[in-house]
Amino acid sequence: MAEDFKVTRFAVYEFFHSVNERDLDRMAEVLNDAVELQFPKAEPFKGKKKVLSFFKILFRQFPELGFIIQHIIIEEAKASVHWVNRGVFRDGSIYENEGVTLFEAKGNEFLRISEFLKNTENF
Repeated sequence: MAEDFKVTRFAVYEFFHSVNERDLDRMAEVLNDAVELQFPKAEPFKGKKKVLSFFKILFRQFPELGFIIQHIIIEEAKASVHWVNRGVFRDGSIYENEGVTLFEAKGNEFLRISEFLKNTENF
């Protein structure tokens, strides 16, 4: 069981690092081909290609966006990550938010990612 914790924790850090670095190739390495992303006010994005497309659009909306992990809770192949973020919209205005991301993993790959944001008015 400890191996599951270690692998999942690694995948969580890889995911957030890839978002902060805007590295979609690196992100793809921790996404299962059948991954599903649930994001507020949107229909689920199903499949690695659609999830990566979502992040391409997100990066265009926010030329700057960075996440700082506050807490991680891991149980078997599931993780809950509390984060804060800060970014800049295309128009130059500042964006800040706080939320939780829930992950379900199979080994080193995520099967499901579900986002919960405190402030959803910008989406």
